[in-house]
Amino acid sequence: MTYSFFSRVKFLFLGTLVFAGMLTTKLFWVQVIHGDSYSERADRQYFTPSSDIFERGTIYFERKDGELLVAAMQIAGFKLVINPSKMVDVENVYQKLTEKIDLDHDKFFAKANKKQSVYEEITNHLSKEQADAVAALKISGLSIYKEKWRFYPGGSLASHVLGLVGYKGDELGGRYGLERQYENILSRDKDNPYVNFFAEVFSNINKTLWKSNDRGGNIITTIEPVVQDFLEKKISDIGGKYQADSVGGIIMNPTDGSIYALAAKPDFNLNDFSKAKTSTFANPLVENVLEFGSVVKPLVMASALDAGLVTAETKYTDKGSVLVEKKEIFNFDKKARGIVNMQEVLNQSLNTGMVFVYQRLGKEKMRDYMLAYGIKDKTGIDLPNETSSLISNILNSPRDIEYANAAFGQGIALTPIELVRALSSLSNGGNLVVPHIVKEIKYDSGQEEKMIYEISRTKITKVTAEEITRMLVYVMDHSLKGGQAKMEHYSIAAKTGTAQVANNVTGGYYEDRHTHSFVGYFPAYDPKFIVFLYAINPKGVLYAAQTWADPFLDITKFLLNYYEVPPDR
Repeated sequence: MTYSFFSRVKFLFLGTLVFAGMLTTKLFWVQVIHGDSYSERADRQYFTPSSDIFERGTIYFERKDGELLVAAMQIAGFKLVINPSKMVDVENVYQKLTEKIDLDHDKFFAKANKKQSVYEEITNHLSKEQADAVAALKISGLSIYKEKWRFYPGGSLASHVLGLVGYKGDELGGRYGLERQYENILSRDKDNPYVNFFAEVFSNINKTLWKSNDRGGNIITTIEPVVQDFLEKKISDIGGKYQADSVGGIIMNPTDGSIYALAAKPDFNLNDFSKAKTSTFANPLVENVLEFGSVVKPLVMASALDAGLVTAETKYTDKGSVLVEKKEIFNFDKKARGIVNMQEVLNQSLNTGMVFVYQRLGKEKMRDYMLAYGIKDKTGIDLPNETSSLISNILNSPRDIEYANAAFGQGIALTPIELVRALSSLSNGGNLVVPHIVKEIKYDSGQEEKMIYEISRTKITKVTAEEITRMLVYVMDHSLKGGQAKMEHYSIAAKTGTAQVANNVTGGYYEDRHTHSFVGYFPAYDPKFIVFLYAINPKGVLYAAQTWADPFLDITKFLLNYYEVPPDR
C-alpha cells in the first residue's frame, strides 16, 4: 500500500515536472522568441482589426563587410475609414479633415455619398501623428484602423530582383521577383492574426515543442547594394545616351554563382509601382531571350580548342566572306584579312573564322560541346518565370548553314543569365554554377539555412579554360580600344558582341536594329567577378565596343577598388 502510494506520488511529481518544463519552454517561446510579435498584438487592442494587417518576412541586402541592409520590410501606420451612412454634413467633414491631412476632393465625395455603404477606405499610410490628429476630431462615422504595408527603402533599387507584393483578386502576396519566388518563406499566417495568449500557450503544445511547422523566415541575399547601385547608374547612363530600347547588366562571382548585382532598365519604383507599365515588372534578364552575337564565339572556340582541332596559332585564309549551302556569310565589315590565326579571329571578331572553326568541329561535336555549356537548360536561378533558350532548331538541324551561323552567335537566342553561366565556365576551369540571389534563410523558429547550390561540369578541361582565357586577355590587352583598355596590373578577359535584332513578326532580321553586348571577367586566372552588359537597339552607335568599353572599364575599376582585389600581374 505504501509502495503504491509513493509510486503514484512519484508519477504525479514527474508528470507535473514535465508539464512545468513544457509550459516554461512555451512561455520562453512566446515571450522571448516571439516577444515582439505578441507586443504588437497587444497594441492592436486599441484599433479595430483589419484584414489589411498582414505580416511578412524581411529581405536583406548584404554589404561586402557582412552588414545587412533592409531591402524589403513591413512598415506600420494607419488608414482612415468612413461609414457614409452616418455622415451628416459631408462638406463640413471634408473641410475638417483637410486641415489635418491631404485628401482628394472628388474621390472623398464619391465615397462619402455612398449612403448605402458602411465601409469606405478614404486614405492609407497615415503616420501616428496624422492618425491622432484625425481621431481627435471625434467625427461620427469616422474610424482609424491600424495597417501594415510593404516598404522598400531603396525605392527602385534592384526592383527586378525584389519583385513586389500585390493583389491577385482578393489575395495579397508576392507577384514578381524574390517576393514571389520565396512566398512560402516570406508570407505569414493571415487567417488568424489575433491569437489568444493562453490558447496559444496551452493548445497543441506537443506539436509546437516537438514538431514546429513554422517555416516563415527572413531572406539574406547576395546582392551588394553599393555594387547594385553602381551598375544601375552605369546602364541607365548608356540607355539614356544612346536612347536604347532597354539595357541590362549582371555582376556575378563566376566560381560559385553568387550574384552581386542584376539590373535592367526601364525599371519601376517599388513603393509606387501602380504608376509603372505592367510590362516593366517582368525580369528580362531571366525571362527574355536574345541573340547576342559575337560574345558566343569564345564558347565555340573553346570547344574546338578542347577537341584538339585548333590552337591559337591555327591559320586560315580570310577572304571577307564564305559560302555555306549557297548562302554567303560576311565579316562585320565585309573585308578580307588574308592569312590570319585563331587569336586574330577573336581579336577582330571574324565571322568567317568562326565558320572555319565550325567546319573543323563538325555538327556532332559542336552540338555536344554547346549543350554541355547548359545553354539548352534553365539555369535554376532563384527567380520566377525563367525562360529556356531557343536553340533546338539550330543544334538539331541537319543543315550546315544553321551551325555556321551559330558559330558566330546568330540564330542562338539565350537569356542573359544563361549566357553568363555558360561564359563563366570559361573562367572557372569548366564548371557550370547555378546563378543565385539568396544565400541564407533565417527562420522565425531560430533555425538558419545556408543555401547550397550544385556545381556540375562542362566538356572543356581546366587546361582549355586557361587557354581560352589567355586568348581573351589578349583581346582585352591588344584589341579593345586599340590596346588602350589594357590594365597594367590586372589581367582582364573580355569580348564584345554586336548582333542584328530578330524580327519576330515577319521573320529575318532588322537591318537597322542591333543588340550590343559585352562580357569580361577578372582577375582573369582567378576570377572574382564576371560582368555582362547589353543594350537593345542603341541609336547612333555601330558597335558594342563603342557602347560598352568605357562603362565596362568603369565597372571593373570600381569593383577592383571597392573589394580591394590585389593585382595579379
